[in-house]
Amino acid sequence: MRRTSAFPIRASLLVLALATAGAIPALAQDAPAPASQPAADAALQAVLAGDWRSADNRARDAYRHPAETLAFFGLAPGQTVVEITPGGGWYAEILAPYLRGNGQYVAAIVDPAAVAEGRGRDYQQRGKDALEKRFADAPAQYDAAKIVAYDPAAPKFGDAGSADLVLTFRNVHNWRGAGQAEGMFKGFFEVLKPGGVLGVVEHRAAQDVPADDRSGYVGQAQVIAMAEAAGFVLDGKSEVNANPKDTKDHPNGVWTLPPGNNHDAADAAKYRAIGESDRMTLRFVKPARD
Repeated sequence: MRRTSAFPIRASLLVLALATAGAIPALAQDAPAPASQPAADAALQAVLAGDWRSADNRARDAYRHPAETLAFFGLAPGQTVVEITPGGGWYAEILAPYLRGNGQYVAAIVDPAAVAEGRGRDYQQRGKDALEKRFADAPAQYDAAKIVAYDPAAPKFGDAGSADLVLTFRNVHNWRGAGQAEGMFKGFFEVLKPGGVLGVVEHRAAQDVPADDRSGYVGQAQVIAMAEAAGFVLDGKSEVNANPKDTKDHPNGVWTLPPGNNHDAADAAKYRAIGESDRMTLRFVKPARD
C-alpha cells in the first residue's frame, strides 16, 4: 500500500499565502508567453515527487514534462481546472492533489449512456469505472476531485463560465476522426471564464492531415484553426514537448512509439531511441468581455 501525505496540500497553501503577500509574483491569465520555460511552483514540485505516483508514470516525466507544461498553461492554486478525458489518470494524479483544498479538479469523461450500445459503450463504461475506483481508493489525493460525464454529441463540461483552465492531452485526433472536434472546442469555450485558458497538447503531424487520418497525428495549424473558429485567441506556443527524432512515418502511427510500443520486438531498441511522439503545446485564451 502506498503511503499518503498531506505535504503537497500544505505546500500549496503556503505558496498561495506567499503569492497573496507579494512574495511570489502572481500569474496573469492573459500574460504573453515567456521567453523561456517558467519554473514550476513549490507545490507542484512537491506533488510531482509524491510517493503515490507509480515508477512507470514518473519515468514518463522525461517525455511529458509536466512541470514545464503546466507552468506554461498557467496552472495556479485556487483555480477550477477541467481535464478532458483523462484516460488512465496520468495527469489526474498530479492535478487533483495539487488543487485539493485550494481549487477544484474536474475530470470530464464521456457518458457511457450517451454512446450507442456495443463495444463503444462498454469501453467508456470500463474507463468510467476505473477512474471512479482510482479516486475512491486514494482519498488522500482524490477525495475532492469531481467527475463530469458529457455527451460527445452535445458536450457540456460544467456551468458556463465556471472554469479557469481547460486542459486536453493527446485527444484532438480522436475527436477529428469521430467528427466531434468542432463541438468539443465550443464546449471548452463555453465552460471557461472570460480570460480563461485552454491548454492543448497533441501529436504533431508534419503537415495538415485529413479528418479520417489514422496515424494519431494532427497538423498544428489545424488545431489552431479549430480553436480560433470556436472563439479562442492563440496566446502562446511552446516546444517543451517537441521531439525532433520523431519522423512521423511509423507503420502503426504514434502507437508504434512508446508508450504504445505497437511494433515488432526486433525494433524495440529503434523506437526506444526515438522516444515518445513529437507534440505541439498550445495555449489559447477566451477573450475577456469589453
